[in-house]
Amino acid sequence: MKKLWLELSAFVALAAIVAAVPRFVSDYRAHELAIVGMYFIALLGLSILTGFSGQISLGHGAFMAVGGYTTAILNVNGVYGHQLRDLWTIPIAGVVAGATGLMVGVPALRLSGLYLALITFGIAVSFPQVPKKFDHFFGGTTGKVLNVAKPPFGLAATTNHWVYYLTWGIALVLLVAAWWLVRGKTGRALKAIRDSEVAATSSGISLATYKTLAFGISAFYAGVAGSLYAIANVYINPDVFPIVLSVYLVVGLAVGGLDSFVGLIAGAGLIYFLQNHAATVAGWIDHLPAVNLDPKQPGIGSVIFGVVLIVVMLLLPTGAGGLARRLLGGLTSRLYTRS
Repeated sequence: MKKLWLELSAFVALAAIVAAVPRFVSDYRAHELAIVGMYFIALLGLSILTGFSGQISLGHGAFMAVGGYTTAILNVNGVYGHQLRDLWTIPIAGVVAGATGLMVGVPALRLSGLYLALITFGIAVSFPQVPKKFDHFFGGTTGKVLNVAKPPFGLAATTNHWVYYLTWGIALVLLVAAWWLVRGKTGRALKAIRDSEVAATSSGISLATYKTLAFGISAFYAGVAGSLYAIANVYINPDVFPIVLSVYLVVGLAVGGLDSFVGLIAGAGLIYFLQNHAATVAGWIDHLPAVNLDPKQPGIGSVIFGVVLIVVMLLLPTGAGGLARRLLGGLTSRLYTRS
């Protein structure tokens, strides 16, 4: 019970920080933090799949793309001639992506480890060709421009601040849902499968049911993130969800911690920062003695991304979540002892 109250207190503190941040940042920074929130949502789902059920996926960028294109099609093409408001397409995008994840999860039951990772990465590689093949429906390489509506209910907020509140509001709801899931029977079953499939089967746990369910839930989260990403960019084409995005998500999961939900915020932040501000990091390094590094050199962003990732993994082998547990473990132990 004491642990439950500590977790609830931490969530309330996080929600308060999320609500207060826009008051202290610019409109553009609010947009950046909204993108971080979208990556955080995708990482929550990937954590359920990889961190709790032990299934490795390198295809979650494709599930984000499914969610993004679902929103674009419903918003631009409409249903029976009626275009849906961008806000109402978000849950539909999650359901469509979740159904896609279930379809992927069924044949994936025969695979594990490296083989499963390769199959899912094949999905990430092949999906960008679908919009190009069916360009009359998906918009091809030209893409689609969404009809993004103004903030609802007469809210006096800029578009970027509205997207920030929308994204992080959904992220907090999905965080609670994920926390509730892994604390219950489903979470215990997933962790049992992760630790030993043989032992889980002997305990009466259906591998097919729970492993497929984990894929579906994880893809649902990715679909919601992809829908929000499309809304934030007001535009979508195959390049919006590149192949390397799936790899970045796995990197973010490792940096945040496989089974640490709050730690994933750090992983999401690293994904965004190194994708968009690698040149800034290169500029910092260039000022070091005996270092000659041109921030404008082609490919320098990828080099910086790789170097920073290696350094972070060497310093934090269990991710940001593992570091937080080590730092706070003594405090929580003393609290339990005193109580």
